[in-house]
Amino acid sequence: MILNLLFMAPPGGQGGGDGGMMPTLIMFGAIFLIMYFLMIRPQQKKQKEQQKMLSELQKGDKVVTSSGMYGTIQDSDEETVLLKVSDNTNIRFLKSAVTQKK
Repeated sequence: MILNLLFMAPPGGQGGGDGGMMPTLIMFGAIFLIMYFLMIRPQQKKQKEQQKMLSELQKGDKVVTSSGMYGTIQDSDEETVLLKVSDNTNIRFLKSAVTQKK
């Protein structure tokens, strides 16, 4: 219904070139807004939450990496974390590889 209203010929006769570009611009604007609210904005929000979680990591936190490795943080610096995955096994990962905090 809304699409029909946007693409209707102007009242008063022939549907010449008057105002023919306006409905097209309105449609492109509407498509952009829909894409922004359905795709771009949620992704930005998720990215901010991930960055906040990474900045709050501390020694002793239980985490899961992007490869599925479970571990406990033993040491941390700006770019990496040292995870204890078993009694005698420590592995160093990039902080960006940490996906969840348990």
